[in-house]
Amino acid sequence: MAWTCNPPDNAMSQKDLKEAFISNLNGTSLEEVAVGSFLTPLCLISRGLILTLYHQAKGSLPLPRPMISHLLLDFCVLILPLVLSCTVLSNVLYQVISSLAFVSACVFCYIYRVNSSARHPQNTVSTFLQSHVQFNQVPFVTIFRVFVNVKTAISILAVDFSVFPRRYAKTETYGTGVMDFGVGAYVFANALVCPEARGKNISGSKINHIAKQLLSVWPLVVLGMGRLVSLKMSGYHEHVSEYGVHWNFFFTLAIVRVVASVLLAILPARHSWVIALLISGFYQFTLETTGLKAFIIHNNDREKDYLHANKEGIFSVVGYVAIYMAGVQVGLYVMQPRSHVRQWLKALFNLFLGSFVLYSALYTCQTLVEPVSRRLANFPFCLWSVAQSLFFMSCLGIADMVLLFSKRASGCHFVPSSWNLYKKQSDSVSDQKTGEIERHCLVQAVSRNQLLFFLLANVMTGLTNSVVDTMSCGSSFSVCVLLSYMFMNCFVIHVLHLCGITVKFW
Repeated sequence: MAWTCNPPDNAMSQKDLKEAFISNLNGTSLEEVAVGSFLTPLCLISRGLILTLYHQAKGSLPLPRPMISHLLLDFCVLILPLVLSCTVLSNVLYQVISSLAFVSACVFCYIYRVNSSARHPQNTVSTFLQSHVQFNQVPFVTIFRVFVNVKTAISILAVDFSVFPRRYAKTETYGTGVMDFGVGAYVFANALVCPEARGKNISGSKINHIAKQLLSVWPLVVLGMGRLVSLKMSGYHEHVSEYGVHWNFFFTLAIVRVVASVLLAILPARHSWVIALLISGFYQFTLETTGLKAFIIHNNDREKDYLHANKEGIFSVVGYVAIYMAGVQVGLYVMQPRSHVRQWLKALFNLFLGSFVLYSALYTCQTLVEPVSRRLANFPFCLWSVAQSLFFMSCLGIADMVLLFSKRASGCHFVPSSWNLYKKQSDSVSDQKTGEIERHCLVQAVSRNQLLFFLLANVMTGLTNSVVDTMSCGSSFSVCVLLSYMFMNCFVIHVLHLCGITVKFW
C-alpha cells in the first residue's frame, strides 16, 4: 500500500490523477532554462575549492575515511543543490545561483591571494594562458554527459511530486520545459563520444559495420521491451502523447543510433552539421506543407494501427537524428587534441559563439515558423537542444578552467574530474594520489556506468511510485524521498566504481 500524506481524491483513480498531473503543461522560459545551466558549474567549482582549502590546511588529500567522506562531499555539493533547485528553492533560483557565485568568488580570491604572495602576481595570468594541459580526455565533456544523466534521474521521479514546479515538466505540445531539454541533451550527449565523433575509422566493409551497429543496440531494445511490458502489467501511469502507446525513449535511442550509423557510414562525419541541418529543415518543411503536423497533434485514433498508436515516438525520431548528427559534429571539434590553455579557451569561446548563433536562429524561427515542440521534435526543438547543450558545455568548460587556475595558484593538483597541468617528469606518488582521488569521485563513478545509472534510476522511480503517494506528499517529505532515492542510486554506482566494476550490456 502506498504511503499517503493527505487523503487522495477518490473521484478519479490514482493512475488517472497522476496522468492528469503531468499533462497539458506549457513549460517555462528559455531564459530560466539557460540560467539554470550556471548551477552545476558553480557546484563543481565549490567542490574543487573545498578540496583545495582542505589540502592547504592539512597538506594532504584524500579526505579521512575516503570511501564515505568523498561520497558524502560529492553528494552534498553536487547532488543536493540540484535536488533543492528543482523543488523547494525553484522560486529563488536566481538568488541561489548569485549567492553561490559570490561565495565561490570570495574563496577563489582568498586562495589566489594567499598563494600569490610567494610568487610574481603580475605573471600568474599570462603564464597560465601559456600553460600546457594533460590531454587524455576532455573533462567538461565527461561532466556534461554525467550531469545530463544525473538531472534526468532527479527529474523522472521529482516530476511526480507536487513540489516539482509544473513549468519544469515536459510540455504537452509546444513550450520549453527543463525536462524537454533533458531529452534532447541526452541524445546530444550520446553523440559526443560515439566512435565517429572520436575519429575512429570503420574497419572492414560498411555493410559489416552497419550490421555491427544493429547488433550493438540490442540492450536498448531489450530495455525498451522490458519497460513496455512492466508498464502494461503494473498499470503504471504513462503520458501517451509523449511517445505513444507502445513506444518509449529506449526505442528512440536505439533507432537514432542505427540511423545515424548508416548515415555516417555513407557520408563523411566532418559534414555532420550539414546533414543535421538538411534533416531537420526538410522535416520542418514536411510538417508545414503536409498534414503530418495535424496528424501527430490532433489525430487521436490510436486503435487504428501501430503508426497511429505511436505517431509521436516514430516521427520524432527524425528530429532526434538531426540532434545526434549535430552532436557528432561538436564531438569531432572538442575531441581535437589541444595542449595549451589558450587553445582551450578559444575552443570554449567558439562553443559559446555557436550557442549564441543558434539561439538567435531559434528566436527568429519561433517568430516566423512555430514554437519549440518536443512532441514533434521540430526544427526549433533541434535548434534549442543543440544551442542549450553548447551553452551548458561552455559553462562547464569555464568552470574547469577556473579549477585549473586554482590548481596552479594553490599547488593542489588533486581535484578530480578536471584538467591537470602538464608535467615533464611523471611523479609516481602524485599520480598515485590523483588515481586514488579519482577512484572516490562520484562523477567518475557515474561516468563509468552511465547506462546502468539511467536504468537504475528508472527502476527506483517505479519502486518509489509504488510505495509512496507522490502527489499527496508535503514539500519536506518529498525532498527527503528524492534525496534518499538519489543517494541510493549514487551509492550503488559508487560501490561498483570502488570495486572497479564496469557493467557492459554488449
